[in-house]
Amino acid sequence: MPISRVAVLISLLAPTAAFAQSTQAPLVTLPTVIVTAQKEPTDVKAVPASVTVVTADTLANAGIRIVSEAAVFAPNTVFTEFTARKVSNPRFRGIGSSPANPAVTTYIDGVPQLNSNSSSIELLAVDQIEFVRGPQSPLFGRNTLGGIVNIRSTKPSTSKWTGSVVAPFGDHASREVRGSVSGPLGDKAAVGVAAGRQQREGYTTNRITGHDLDSRDGTFAKAQLLLTPTQNWQARVIYSHERNRDGDYALGDLDAIRQTPFVVSRDFEGFTNRDINATTLNLRGNGERVSIESNTGVVKWKTEDETDLDYTPLALATRSNTEEDTQFTQEFRLASPENAPARLSDNVMFKWQGGVEFFKQNYDQLAINNLGAFVLSPQIPFPVAQTSPQSAIDDTGVGVFGQGTLTFHDKADLTVGLRFDHAKSEATLNTFFTPAIAPPNAVAADASFSDISPQFAFGYRVRDTMAYASASRGYKAGGFNPAALPGSEAYGEEHAWHIEGGVKSTFAGGKVSANAAVFHIDWNDLQLNVPNPFVPGQFYIANVGGARSRGMEFEVTARPRPSIDVFASFGFTSARFQAGTMSSGVDVTDNNLPFTPDYTAVVGTQLTRALTSAITLYGRGEAVMYGPFEYDDANTARQDAYSLVNLRGGARGKLLFVEAWIRNAFDTAYVPIAFSYQGFAPSGFVGENGRPRTFGLSAGVTF
Repeated sequence: MPISRVAVLISLLAPTAAFAQSTQAPLVTLPTVIVTAQKEPTDVKAVPASVTVVTADTLANAGIRIVSEAAVFAPNTVFTEFTARKVSNPRFRGIGSSPANPAVTTYIDGVPQLNSNSSSIELLAVDQIEFVRGPQSPLFGRNTLGGIVNIRSTKPSTSKWTGSVVAPFGDHASREVRGSVSGPLGDKAAVGVAAGRQQREGYTTNRITGHDLDSRDGTFAKAQLLLTPTQNWQARVIYSHERNRDGDYALGDLDAIRQTPFVVSRDFEGFTNRDINATTLNLRGNGERVSIESNTGVVKWKTEDETDLDYTPLALATRSNTEEDTQFTQEFRLASPENAPARLSDNVMFKWQGGVEFFKQNYDQLAINNLGAFVLSPQIPFPVAQTSPQSAIDDTGVGVFGQGTLTFHDKADLTVGLRFDHAKSEATLNTFFTPAIAPPNAVAADASFSDISPQFAFGYRVRDTMAYASASRGYKAGGFNPAALPGSEAYGEEHAWHIEGGVKSTFAGGKVSANAAVFHIDWNDLQLNVPNPFVPGQFYIANVGGARSRGMEFEVTARPRPSIDVFASFGFTSARFQAGTMSSGVDVTDNNLPFTPDYTAVVGTQLTRALTSAITLYGRGEAVMYGPFEYDDANTARQDAYSLVNLRGGARGKLLFVEAWIRNAFDTAYVPIAFSYQGFAPSGFVGENGRPRTFGLSAGVTF
């Protein structure tokens, strides 16, 4: 990041900092953060893994509305996503995958999102987000080879009625309102309701029509019921809904959108629609000898989109695509009583958990490419409809897991975990042309997959510092591509061993918290999204070889005074393909893995000042930095290093608040996502510009 931009950020916040430092402040310490990164509630400083927690306070103070915005605080974490919000894929330490078979799975209130089309939703009544890096397969099973994103909703208030209404509005005709209310229903129940509505015009203009393309329009809601029939038993029902009616993908030729950002040329303007409905039932009881938990989840989503498949002013190709998915998950889990491990002797304690998980997923897709005359061949002088695919994929599976931790002399922890998973996939896949210019391809097949995932970890505490080392094996399930080259419909499992060592410490009287970690990942049977050379814009999963990733991470948070918060993180990753790895027939040995920045970093501060006994002024700034990364396996196109600065400030009273905000304050131009598009794009790649500078005001009320 240019030094001048850092200097500007510091100068904007310096007056408030000087005031805060000159004021006598009472003793202050950082709060304890409890996570469920290993299913049981645990102090984050005691978890032998790299976990970044973004709390509800940070979500509110930074104006975070979606998961990918929170990811900037987690080192070595990036999201590859389009402006159309249905496609959003997290990548940890170089590990990523396709939407239908994620390597980093998002859990929302304990329910896995088995397809990433349902994972990036509006954050309503969210208590915190945990970015847990490293294989979590020993506890969470399939498709957590890279880690998990763990989202927890805020429980309804059981003591009094509380609520808020927030209304941000800004440039690009951005307007939004979201509110929530929760409170007790007698002594043994509480309820919470949250809802929101948002709209904005697109950032990208179609030069042919003058219209904006990538607009957004969304409605979202969440309702909760909490029952506490006894002190030790709790039942919680959560229902969420989201309806998106967004504009088209803002894709254009890579060279063209770099020369003239947010301007594309196309003859067809499409849309991307998404509807999600999800219900979760959580039951938890805590007894003297055992705690019991059941988590039931039903997620149903549907997407419909149409787009100009050639992304040019010519009437060459369009695509219509409909996807539907219904998933059911059920987990039963037993564990030692919360905060009460068994004492085996005077100096040895034992904490344990074990359980079984079942899932069922039904996925359907119908995609039709409408190709103009002569597009397929000079010998085909008429339009052709290419159905690729008409598919149905049904998956079922079960997992059994257990984990135990021995604690010696209240200082040393030895953790061993093991999980067995078995899954079966059945697929009916059809691709064909109308009129029938070539024979159809029909596949009806099934396959089964089984895997064992072990975990070993050791931690040692000295006062407020814990050092740990861990070794875990993760895996990503095999399955079927909805559409692929004939003979490539099925793909196998992917496996990885992950070794990590780290230190977590709190010092300066509890005012400073710092974490550091180093890691090494060695994985084989690597699954990659590779392009189908015969179907524009279509990718499929193929096992291509192996890769290694090495790196380090550092995080620090400090609160020297009640009015000053300082935070920073840095991550470095070197992720490369191993010798002999082939992708689309090309040897990619020692190439960088795509969409893996050399480094990620963030530095920022939040400052407050009491103007009167009833009014507080506050200011916040953060600089986010990304190193260079490649767009493709062959490393033929890349994004150079870039940085973004976000600023926010305002005044807050006992009930009301108002603030001004600006994101990407220096209007940095960058292209976070692009992919190979031979045949239509002059540069050989199409991509989307990253979000431009946006600014606005927010006002609200809390009670």
